[in-house]
Amino acid sequence: MSLVHSTIILEKRCWEPIHASMQTLASTAAVLGVERSIGGKLWRSRLDSDRIALALSQKFDFPDVLGRVLAARGVDLDNAETYMSPTLRHAMPDPSRLRDMDQAAARLADAVGRDELVGIFGDYDVDGATSSALVRLYLESVGARTRPYIPDRLTEGYGPNATAFAKLRAEGVSVIVTVDCGTASHEPLSAARADGLDVIVIDHHLTGPDLPCAAALVNPNRLDDDSGQGALAAVGVAFLLIVAVNRALRDRGHFATRSEPDLMQWLDLVALGTVCDMVPLVGLNRALVTQGLKILARRGNPGIAALIDVARVDETPTAFHMGFLLGPRINAGGRVGESDLGHRLLTSQSFPEAMPIAERLDRLNEERKTIEVRMLDDALASVDQSGVLDQPAILVSGDTWHPGVIGLIATRLVERYAKPTFALAWEGDVAKGSARSIAGFDIGTAITAARQAGLLLSGGGHAMAAGLTIARDKIGAFTDFINERVARADLSLTPSLEVDAAMSVGGATTDLFRLLDRAGPYGSGNPEPRFALPACRVEYAKIVGNDHVSCRLAAEGKGRLKAIAFRSAERDIGQAILESGGRPLHFAGHLRADTWNGRDGVQLIVEDVAHVA
Repeated sequence: MSLVHSTIILEKRCWEPIHASMQTLASTAAVLGVERSIGGKLWRSRLDSDRIALALSQKFDFPDVLGRVLAARGVDLDNAETYMSPTLRHAMPDPSRLRDMDQAAARLADAVGRDELVGIFGDYDVDGATSSALVRLYLESVGARTRPYIPDRLTEGYGPNATAFAKLRAEGVSVIVTVDCGTASHEPLSAARADGLDVIVIDHHLTGPDLPCAAALVNPNRLDDDSGQGALAAVGVAFLLIVAVNRALRDRGHFATRSEPDLMQWLDLVALGTVCDMVPLVGLNRALVTQGLKILARRGNPGIAALIDVARVDETPTAFHMGFLLGPRINAGGRVGESDLGHRLLTSQSFPEAMPIAERLDRLNEERKTIEVRMLDDALASVDQSGVLDQPAILVSGDTWHPGVIGLIATRLVERYAKPTFALAWEGDVAKGSARSIAGFDIGTAITAARQAGLLLSGGGHAMAAGLTIARDKIGAFTDFINERVARADLSLTPSLEVDAAMSVGGATTDLFRLLDRAGPYGSGNPEPRFALPACRVEYAKIVGNDHVSCRLAAEGKGRLKAIAFRSAERDIGQAILESGGRPLHFAGHLRADTWNGRDGVQLIVEDVAHVA
């Protein structure tokens, strides 16, 4: 009997009541008949056919709901066991499969052996902070000397610059590792080579055919890389780098007189950066996050432990906590504070050293929220007044907007309007911009194409998120360029909400939540299971916090369920809940643990509601 089978069959008695609450969705065009919800979405089944879901349930004795969730994520009979128990032993590739990895590892091994000063040039977001921290902690553990450098977001912008490289050279740095940046930095890397610096680029952003000159450029998304690891975040590529360097040092006898570091100890950093950079949680990424969560729970990294405490996480951390509580605080340093705070936090050597930095990041995050509210109000007014909703893409800008918060504004507009969105902050005649996309439109490729067409001063990214710098006189041509590409993508005019299963209020139990947790961690590429709850009556509803609607749901039969709709009080969804007046509504959303005040319950995170026909 398999491990997965034996674990679940012992608990199968818990799931029988749940079976009766599930409804087959694949045979209907619209779940619960919802063709246009209050949020303007078509509710459709994530599954096209129940066949594989039924086969999984029968072979492994899975409950119906788990079979549906797994089948909808591409799991079949051949890979179900490895999916339910992802391990690095199974998922880990040979780092040498990545183009230039062996050259990068050899050069860094040389630097360690020669006692060279190694510069580490990182980005200021979570992926950059975790990547730079990982490389620094590893190199120092094997005896290397390092000099980290995180550019100031406002004065230096994103990516390498010649002035920073010259400064590092003057300090005695002979080799620089760039992490989460560098692929598009032709001029700074050329200047570095002319100055006698060896630069190793560790990146994951999309590339064009022309690459900058570097001692090594390791990026699984370069066009000539056939490793198949293009879904990795930069921190995942950095982890493969330290595996390769460690192997090179071992082969050279470096550990004959010193202990070899346990690379697994840094998987908490890898998991944090992977989740927060919103790369697909599939394959190697999913294994890295699964194992990294175990390391994170041990609180071995003083900076992460301090951040968990200031974020008031009083339960075992999950991918949700990393993405929505820890990550935003680290990002706040780069957005509205000091760009190197995240790196300093994650490389702190003790809890007392880390705690003041974590508290500073927490305060900056509150400041960021205030700025975000003001800018979002401006952006929504601009959308309403400009007629931009008639276009395939949304582009908004502000002359007084904070450039560190525009990415969040783009995210909020995508959530609301389900269209590729660009938010720009002007400074004179040049704007820095952030872009966010929806499924079906690769915004990183579009930005790269616009840059190659001469419409941007700089730009790059990946499928769902990108950054750019643009001159004011190019904004019209760029807008036309993007709208034409989005229109050609033939995205659905009616946004859809994919549903895994329909269930009753009484079926939403902690037992079900714990079972579904085994198919996680969830995130980009492995979406959190979404359920439709038919004909729910709102027993009470109230506004909590700044803009959230909290309520309790009931339906025919037994059971009550807490629910909350975030950032909805002034939107149609929140108003429908607040004004339901006893009339039933269909609800759609995710289940989430409810541990408030020591509870061991479950609540619904409401994403959408619909009128009952």
